[in-house]
Amino acid sequence: MSTHPSVNSEQSIQPVIETRQLTKNYQMGTVEVRALRGIDLTIRRSEFVAIMGASGSGKSTLMNLLGCLDRPTSGEYLLDGVNTNSMRPDEYADIRNQKIGFVFQGFNLLPRTTALENVELPLLYDRHQRVTNPATAARLALERVGLADRLHHIPSQLSGGQQQRVAIARALVNQPAIIFADEPTGNLDSRTSMDIFTLFQELNDEGITIVMVTHERDFAQYARRIVEMRDGLIRRDTPITSRRSARTDLLNFQNHTPDESC
Repeated sequence: MSTHPSVNSEQSIQPVIETRQLTKNYQMGTVEVRALRGIDLTIRRSEFVAIMGASGSGKSTLMNLLGCLDRPTSGEYLLDGVNTNSMRPDEYADIRNQKIGFVFQGFNLLPRTTALENVELPLLYDRHQRVTNPATAARLALERVGLADRLHHIPSQLSGGQQQRVAIARALVNQPAIIFADEPTGNLDSRTSMDIFTLFQELNDEGITIVMVTHERDFAQYARRIVEMRDGLIRRDTPITSRRSARTDLLNFQNHTPDESC
């Protein structure tokens, strides 16, 4: 029986992300590029939001600002109720470590380091040492993503899907308020992508907020809401009333794929 918290609980209505007229300009030689032109966006707890848009639309710039990897030119950004505008660099690092988990397209794992050690890394950089036993926390995170038998494997000994699961475990180990995923299945085949989205949907059903950048509209249908960007602005913000089940799609895919072992 599931013990997951309901996504319709009172807590889920609280914004975890709130931006007000967020802008970002870049100077390229003598030309100023306006990457974001005034973004108003609210994402509440337990949402799963897919951000879409063509190259140059501003989606990656927005993801960097929301993940506290960069600072806006103007406007306000509140993360989990905290205004990030006036934070010092060390405070910015703390909020990334304590409230945010990242999953990237390229996995970003240390090649000569075991899965367990890769997942431990965010805890070792926590100046406040909130977790007293990083190895135990890392093991539990890897068990959560189905890699209990791969703790001591290095990335080259793992499949692409397994490497991405290690990356997801690393994002989960600090118990973040939100996970940012940037094209998380861009390097994976269709079957493995569905497997990863099955895990994302399970995590979201448990109450974890997920914000994902993707260019695949089919994969965006696994989210609960699609935000479409163009020319540095949000052009459309649409809830998904009938979310597709990645687990069901995965089972259907397997049932219609010939068994190559025969």
